[in-house]
Amino acid sequence: MRVDLVDRAMAVSGATIRAIVYVMLALPALLVIVSSFTSGETLNFPPAGFSVRWYREAWKNDVFMTALWTSTYVAVLVATLALTIGFAAAFAINRFSFPGKAFLQALAFSPLIIPAVVLGIGLLQLFASLNLTQTLFPLLLGHLVLAIPYVMRTILASLSLHNQVLEEAAMNLRASPLRVVRRITLPLILPGLLSAAIFAFVTSFGNVTVSAFLTYGGNVTLPVQIFTYVDTSYDPLVAAISSLMIIVTLAVILTIEHLIGSERFA
Repeated sequence: MRVDLVDRAMAVSGATIRAIVYVMLALPALLVIVSSFTSGETLNFPPAGFSVRWYREAWKNDVFMTALWTSTYVAVLVATLALTIGFAAAFAINRFSFPGKAFLQALAFSPLIIPAVVLGIGLLQLFASLNLTQTLFPLLLGHLVLAIPYVMRTILASLSLHNQVLEEAAMNLRASPLRVVRRITLPLILPGLLSAAIFAFVTSFGNVTVSAFLTYGGNVTLPVQIFTYVDTSYDPLVAAISSLMIIVTLAVILTIEHLIGSERFA
């Protein structure tokens, strides 16, 4: 009887802690979204009336729409390249033994412990010496370096949980290694690949620190544009733009849930 009471108390306390954490995580986003529907001229909470005026202003603002397109374009490229490189590296680390394997794995995960400011300054100096600062390559490479660790960790987890019996059976039936990967391995770890691609997209789409150093040709990403705008203005336009970013993130989460389910994603 006492054990049941203790278990129930622990379950209740655990649920309470989770609820508090979820509320703390969601509350800032909810405040921004609610504030974006104000009819006033300043950003405050609670909003002064209800209006979608600032969303119309955001849609008509060429600077923010261009930044949104830049962020989306770069994030899609980063997700594609990071998935390709990350899968090749994760597959090699998971399936083969070779000299320098531990070093390769540590090098791939090193961006997780390097401060983003240091990474941004280092890449800026590198591409400045190559006279490539006015091209897309610095921003693309910077986001790629940040995304690859998340892609590799996700795919390594999928590969380690994947049963290799089907692959061995296909090879016994004289299937080529490339065909085994294409017809057996990739379909079986598809949820992990989708998760890795989404991780890469979100990592690139929401990055500020590295992007601030690696803008090119006057083109900036949306987070950097928001950060710059807040320095000079505090009107509800920035809340409307931020709400659009939150909506994109929620759409990604719902896509994960629809395609593979939250349990398989975890």
